[in-house]
Amino acid sequence: MAELFDDLDTVDLTPTRRAGLQRLEGFAPAMGRRYASERNHDFGPRERRNVSMLSPWIRTRQILEEEAARKALERFALSTAEKFVQEVCWRTYFKGWLEHRPAVWTVYRQELDRQHDRLAGNAGLRTAFEEATEGRTGIDCFDAWARELVDTGYLHNHARMWFASIWIFTLKLPWELGADFFVRHLMDGDAASNTLSWRWVGGLHTPGKTYLARRANIRKYTDARFDPEGLAPEAPAIDGFANPPKSDLRHGDRLPEGEIAMLLTEEDMNVETLRPPGARVAALGGVVFPDARSPEGAGVRARDFVGHAMSDALERGEALLGVVGERLDGDADLAAQLRELAGAAGTNTILTGFPPVGWVRPKLDAAREALADEGIHLLYRQRDWDAAFWPHATAGFFKLKKQIPATLAELGLPV
Repeated sequence: MAELFDDLDTVDLTPTRRAGLQRLEGFAPAMGRRYASERNHDFGPRERRNVSMLSPWIRTRQILEEEAARKALERFALSTAEKFVQEVCWRTYFKGWLEHRPAVWTVYRQELDRQHDRLAGNAGLRTAFEEATEGRTGIDCFDAWARELVDTGYLHNHARMWFASIWIFTLKLPWELGADFFVRHLMDGDAASNTLSWRWVGGLHTPGKTYLARRANIRKYTDARFDPEGLAPEAPAIDGFANPPKSDLRHGDRLPEGEIAMLLTEEDMNVETLRPPGARVAALGGVVFPDARSPEGAGVRARDFVGHAMSDALERGEALLGVVGERLDGDADLAAQLRELAGAAGTNTILTGFPPVGWVRPKLDAAREALADEGIHLLYRQRDWDAAFWPHATAGFFKLKKQIPATLAELGLPV
């Protein structure tokens, strides 16, 4: 697997938990004030020592959010590691916020289909879209980032914000197509973080508040690698689906005991901690749905990362649980495959990680409903981290931010 990723930059992005843990340990000394002072600088794809780049592993939960926060807090006081811990919590916030308002994802996908139909019938829009995604706009930084995203499957967080702003306000392209371009190619592509970040830039997530990419800011934080001309001078909020009232959260199921089958998905590959106390895993399966993330499927880097990450998770599961890990086909009938998995284990209970709002949940919910008619229970285990933080993700990030110290203490982390 390493040869697929060792040409990206100085960070080993091999999609294994071992590589993620090595990166976590190696970056730990920089999780304090150094991170706070340097994190906004994008020095280019060959110089990433100022950011953790843990997001692809955290996205698949090869590394847990709790593990990342604990590593920082074992070395630094919360006041020193505050910025790093907050960045970990931003992903949690976005997931929790979307759990409260799943209609935002539904409407985004519907509008995305409409925009793809427009691409097919509007030659001017299609040309502008292709120039943007192929890095041919003439805006130096934007074009470099478009190519970097496709080639590496990663972009610095600050570059993502600049890119989205230029896409929306300078190029005046539909934000849904930009969000889709990101999620197709990002190794850490996530329904909540990606969709809501694009909505935030455009002034939809925090109504009326937009993000404007400025020439001087880009020049400063890219160490003068770029000096873009012709950027939009203002960023008026775009029209779009308004935030609906929050709804009640879905919760995980009661943890089973006895003989079970376990299913790993791209939402939770942490086989080491998914098994509940009192349960014995008699069969193990794993499935990913890379092409479900977009009408255009997944890019090479995103597909390779999640696919090889699942292979690693099944290998770890085999060693830990003493069972053969079976790779399921994401394009085939999932309920039928899970029925066979349960039958092989001699159980009517299958446990998987709680699927948040996104492209995996509909797959699992459909299988869960079909299996229930046959007396087979597909159960969702919710992580304590999510259960503790998501209730605070009802408004802006500041509301959750105020609860970080108390919530970390509740979870048993050193604060």
